[in-house]
Amino acid sequence: MGTSNQVIARQRIENLLDDNSFVEIGAGVKARTTDFNIKTKDTPSDGVVTGYGLINDSLVYVYSQDPEVLGGSVGEMHAKKIVHLYNLALKMGAPVIGIVDSTGLRLQESVDGLGAFGKIYAKQSVASGVIPMITAVFGNCGGGLSIVAGLSDFVFMEADKASLFLNAPNTIDDNKSDETKSAAFQSEVTGNVSFKGNADEIYAGIRDLFSVLPGCNDEDADFLDCEDDLNRGIANATSMAEDTAILLASVSDNGFIMETKKDYAPEMVTAFIKLNGATVGAVANRTKIYDEDANEVASFENKLTSKGCEKAAKFVDFCDSFNIPVLTLTNVDGFATSMDEEVLGVKNYSKLVYAFSNASVPKVNLIVKDAMGSSSVVMNSKSTGADIVYAWPQAKIGIMEAGLAVKIIYASELESADNAADLIAEKTAEYNENQNSIEAAAARGYVDSVINPEDTRKYLIAAFEMLYTKLEDRPSKKHGTV
Repeated sequence: MGTSNQVIARQRIENLLDDNSFVEIGAGVKARTTDFNIKTKDTPSDGVVTGYGLINDSLVYVYSQDPEVLGGSVGEMHAKKIVHLYNLALKMGAPVIGIVDSTGLRLQESVDGLGAFGKIYAKQSVASGVIPMITAVFGNCGGGLSIVAGLSDFVFMEADKASLFLNAPNTIDDNKSDETKSAAFQSEVTGNVSFKGNADEIYAGIRDLFSVLPGCNDEDADFLDCEDDLNRGIANATSMAEDTAILLASVSDNGFIMETKKDYAPEMVTAFIKLNGATVGAVANRTKIYDEDANEVASFENKLTSKGCEKAAKFVDFCDSFNIPVLTLTNVDGFATSMDEEVLGVKNYSKLVYAFSNASVPKVNLIVKDAMGSSSVVMNSKSTGADIVYAWPQAKIGIMEAGLAVKIIYASELESADNAADLIAEKTAEYNENQNSIEAAAARGYVDSVINPEDTRKYLIAAFEMLYTKLEDRPSKKHGTV
């Protein structure tokens, strides 16, 4: 039945799902238009294989486009099959995975093709926050089809062969290459792609992702048996405060960590970890990246960035939609300063504040180093709704660096002082003790406990277990507007 590429389209599904679990539906559907000689061409399955199967023994729905049938283009019946799949998934509370390899809109069907795109968009919009949606780009995903990827929760992209773009690169002025459609550009510059790799890495990545996600928003993510010691100490934890991805892996059960958008705004880590078998979404500031041999490969200021906040806000929204608790590791002393930050900074910082404040799932914050100024308030502070805030002993909390604060507060005294340096030193020490210390923050209720870094894992597990049945009511409204 069908062409060689239809075999490939189906093979991609079977490579992804549990062995012998795929059941095809809608195999007999074909294009029904008679325009532009389309009737003379065979359109098996109208260019998309659809059905359901299992990943890790859990139900998923999947479609895979066939580029040998009219380029895998999306027409009326092609879209109808995908929409039907979404309807089934919504009824059953199960995820949808789209494997994309298509030239985009089917030109032969004109406005019916446009309507087809619209129906997929609308169904994805209804499904958003109800069931997880994953798009895996193995071939072309351009034009209107890129919006299907954009409406998904996670996008996987084949690193060398796939293309993702809104406008074809040759239509963009001053674009000297095809880089805008590449996996590198889409993962590192735009943040549209969550994971990139070869085909086998994509299959493995999607399967790993489903090991930490629930099937829908009415379920909790699967609890895995935890064979790791719940009271295990974290040796040299303070040395990991710079590369918090390493710290998160050290805290997590058996070192499990799955970063999302790893290549985009790497100064902000977003990742899934496991604590006592339960999935936790983690958001962490990062100032260094170390490779497996402990060599420093990148460094950043401990500042909030616009892109980092955008990345984190979307991740927190996803976690809240699917009842996944959120952990933050905080190390910030301000906002990044540049013209680019002024363009989108306020909007994206506000989105992160809103995401944390709006989330009703359990929220725990650990201050590993600095929590200074308004930037620290943005990072899941007690003021914006964190249920529990821990801090390591060496952490600093305050409105700004003590020396700078003293120069502002005592400006007139310093002008007339015989020895301004001595006065600055005296008042800086006093300010640090009374305003920037952990003890001062704890005295005012902004920190719940100062914990030994080595004990971080057991404190986090205890906090999330205590918060497991958290229930928080909010004012009745359709949705926020941020």
